[in-house]
Amino acid sequence: MIEIDGQAGGGQLLRTALALSLCTGEPFAMDGIRGKRERPGLLRQHLTAVEAAREVGEATVEGAQPGSMSLRFTPRGIRGGARRWTIGTAGSTTLVLQTVLPALWMHGVAATLAIEGGTHNPQAPSADFIAEAFLPAMASMGLDATFALDSHGFFPAGGGCIRLDLRAGSRPTELHLVERGEIVERHVRAIVSAIPTKIAERELNVAVKRLGLGAGETSLHNVRDATGPGNALSISFRTEHGTAVFTGFGEKRVTAEAVAERACVEARAWLDAGVVVDTYLADQLLLPMALAEGGSFTTLAPSDHTRSNAALIEKFLPVEFSFRESTPGRWTVAVER
Repeated sequence: MIEIDGQAGGGQLLRTALALSLCTGEPFAMDGIRGKRERPGLLRQHLTAVEAAREVGEATVEGAQPGSMSLRFTPRGIRGGARRWTIGTAGSTTLVLQTVLPALWMHGVAATLAIEGGTHNPQAPSADFIAEAFLPAMASMGLDATFALDSHGFFPAGGGCIRLDLRAGSRPTELHLVERGEIVERHVRAIVSAIPTKIAERELNVAVKRLGLGAGETSLHNVRDATGPGNALSISFRTEHGTAVFTGFGEKRVTAEAVAERACVEARAWLDAGVVVDTYLADQLLLPMALAEGGSFTTLAPSDHTRSNAALIEKFLPVEFSFRESTPGRWTVAVER
């Protein structure tokens, strides 16, 4: 059983361990889960990921209770089919999806997954990011799936729903994303639910000025299907070899201009670096590339989160990651067996 120190990271460390355990069949024990967080231990969204992994992996689990700081997980096999999980809070649906998708894909199992909860959450990939950046990259590696955002779910109400139809296929293949190529499309979409549309208009005005957007490169989406109020600004750049998505989330006592400015700063840093992969997608490419036993991409300076994810993957799989700064601000990340 692989022993993991849960104090070294947050919920993502647990989700990555669950995904790796499902992919490899290796059981693991994690202690001190989220030990350095303000609210340590397992929260509702983490327990939903554990339950999803348990069902898909026909696993035996010990310690899956609210507040638990220790977990033992032993998978028995991989089973697809129709699955539906409800987080019950605004916890991220996309993070639950990314916990079980790699194993289903690697083992060639067809599945229909529906997950209810938050779809546009701070500190998590938005449903737009999954649809426009993550899944197209996975399709380049051989994934055959269809994604849908059935309804929006904003913090704190949640209540949204995403759905993925995964068709049986082969395991991931190598992908190399080194040269960005030309930017072929750029678009900024402001999303609002049950709040004044002028907030979205103010965000779009900032984006137009900061990114030099022209006519037809912005849109305003007034959501009618959400359970509660919310706001998000999604900035996307589609290039010859991939798509980068940057998201700003509305918060109480934070101006629309500040929300847009933060997202634009991230987008500008990516633009100026000339790399293919943004910081968020970089973190999420590690496991699929490790399963493919090869791959590389250029990105911005890897975060501590990315490096800790790579170290955990190396515990489960016979691969090694390298991080090299080729020019100032431009890094190449590679994985090989």
